[in-house]
Amino acid sequence: MSLSSLQAQIYFEEKAEEADSVSFMDRVYFGGNFSFNIGTDFTYIDVSPLAGYMVTDDFSAGLGATYLYLSRKYILLPSRNTFKVSSSVYGGRTFLRHNIFENYFAHMEFEALNVEFAPNPYSEATNREWVPGLFIGGGAFQPIFGKGGINITVLYNLLHDDLRSPYGSALVIRGGITF
Repeated sequence: MSLSSLQAQIYFEEKAEEADSVSFMDRVYFGGNFSFNIGTDFTYIDVSPLAGYMVTDDFSAGLGATYLYLSRKYILLPSRNTFKVSSSVYGGRTFLRHNIFENYFAHMEFEALNVEFAPNPYSEATNREWVPGLFIGGGAFQPIFGKGGINITVLYNLLHDDLRSPYGSALVIRGGITF
């Protein structure tokens, strides 16, 4: 009886050692997203690096920075004359990601971006403000090498504001890579 008790103790010690063998850096991943919309009335190009941490095998959390080039056409009232505002948009985000199936995940993100926009349809004056975004959605991940790979994410911005948001709609599609 004491022999089986000893074997059980060794078994649990080995399991604990295996769990401890995953280092902090083995759980960290880096990468980024790229998205764009090019048009005559609305153009944006988004470059967003990120860093994440695998809290468990199927749940991660992370931080990211965002830079967008944004060009948007506005229509003045009542003349219907147009003008463009081209500017840099910058800010950051934090995200949570949960793997649902092997290559599919749910994603939630809070973002705050500093955006220049024309708030008044009767004037060419612009304002610069911090604009929040709360995104929910999901995506697919295709492993390519080690823990890295490519992904596509489809998100819906619950706080989308047609006037202030740097995105053309509440629906945002991003492509990314992690390593």
